[in-house]
Parts: sequence; C-alpha cells; structure tokens
Amino acid sequence: MTAPLTVLILVVTGIATFVAFRRPDLRERWIFNPYAILRNKEYERMLTSGLIHADWWHFAFNAFSFYSFGKNIEIIYGWASLLFIYVTSILGGSLLSLIIHRHHDYRALGASGGVCGVIFAAIFLLPGTSVMLFFIPIGIPASIYAPLFLIISFVSHRKQIGNIGHDAHLGGAIVGLLVATALYPRLMFAEPWLFALVMGLSVAILVALIFDPLGLWKSRVVEPDARFGGERERRYAENRSRSEKIAEVDRLLDKVGKHGLQSLSDAERSRLEQLSKEVGPR
Repeated sequence: MTAPLTVLILVVTGIATFVAFRRPDLRERWIFNPYAILRNKEYERMLTSGLIHADWWHFAFNAFSFYSFGKNIEIIYGWASLLFIYVTSILGGSLLSLIIHRHHDYRALGASGGVCGVIFAAIFLLPGTSVMLFFIPIGIPASIYAPLFLIISFVSHRKQIGNIGHDAHLGGAIVGLLVATALYPRLMFAEPWLFALVMGLSVAILVALIFDPLGLWKSRVVEPDARFGGERERRYAENRSRSEKIAEVDRLLDKVGKHGLQSLSDAERSRLEQLSKEVGPR
C-alpha cells in the first residue's frame, strides 16, 4: 500500500528547503522569529519554519523519522488524520517556542515539532510500535521511549544542551498526543497506564515551561541566598526590556508615519531619540 500524502509532504519540504538554501531572503522570511510574529503579525512563520532546514542532514533525519511513522498512520487512519496531526504539531511546537522565547532574539527552523507529534501519535495509534534511533541498533518499546523522550527533552531544554529547539520538540510531541486523543479516544485508552504516565508528564512539563521558563523554582529551593535567577534571569530581563523598548519605538514611528512628525509632543520626541540610541540598529 502507498502513502501519497507522506511522500508529498516530504517532496514539498525538500523543495522548500532547497529554495531556502538558494534564496537567503526567503529563508529569513520563512524562519521562526518571535519578534516578527508578535510585532509584525507574520503568523505564517509558525508553519513555514517547519518547511525549511539548516542543512541536508537535518532534513534527512526529519524525513526518515516522518516517513517511518507517517506512512503507517496514513495507510491505517487516512491522509486527513496524518495531515491534521502533522500540521497541528508543527503549530504546537511553534506556539510553545513563541511563549518561551517571546522576549528573546531567537531564530528556529525545521520540521522536528511536527515529526515528534507524528511519532507520539503513532505510539498510541499503532500498538506495539517501537522507535529506532540511529545510534541504537534495536527498537525502543513505546512504553520506554515516550516518557524518556519527555524527560530528556525537558532536561536538555533546561540545561540548554546543543543548538536544538527542545521546546519545539516537546510542544509538537504533546500536541500530537492531544490531537490523536481527540481523534481516536478509545484507541488511546487501550494502554491506560502508559497514557496516564505520558499525559501526566506532559502536563507537568507544560506548566513548568510556561510558568517557569527560566527554571527559577529550583533556584529558590536550592540557592535561596543566591541572586535570584543569576545570569540566566539577567539575560532574559535584558531581552524583555529591549523588546518593550523596540515596541515603543515602533509605536512612535507608526504615529509619525500616519500623522507626521508634528504629531509628536516634545516629550515623545525626546523619548524617541533616547530609545533609538538605547536600542540601536535592528
């Protein structure tokens, strides 16, 4: 049996990745960028960033993983289910990254969020599924892989290990699980203990990432006398302050663009000049 949608998604992603290699301007226009999304309302970046990759190895790894699980979901449950799971998982990964990095000068690209969503959906939709990793020659049972993936990704995010969007992986995996649950609830509860474990971990991780993005709860307990948050909080506060100043500059410039320079009060002109010096070129 064939899986035409699975192949089509890979072809479209491969073409978009190739075009982005040849056209840096398009790559910059499609890449995930919190400032452009929030300030310029370029919401399409949350999806287009999943069509481009850093290099061909990045694409190949995602393509292999997506094909391995996506084709089976498409064959058994239909192309619509696969498409819905994949697209919503990309958006879910982007949304979690947007929440976490909304005050950061941050860029990201790749289909990993969507791929993780497909894998997590397959774990429950395809009973007996095992996950094969390149560096491990045997398949890992889903009952081990799912909770292990969540824990390792969360710890890696907290410790900022590697140039990897762990938050997008987590967001995509969790959304893939939620969407599969909504589409096929009876199948998801075929292994209730595993579902409860993975869903419980997912909820706990989401709460920690959204309400404690800097990992400060631990700092309060372990180092109560240390400077709150340390260097990591300082960088976060600086990024947030810069984002707020940029937004204020843009607001004043919008006013000038609509009504002319004379529309600014003396205080607003002084404020614009001061902020322009503080923010610098963008």
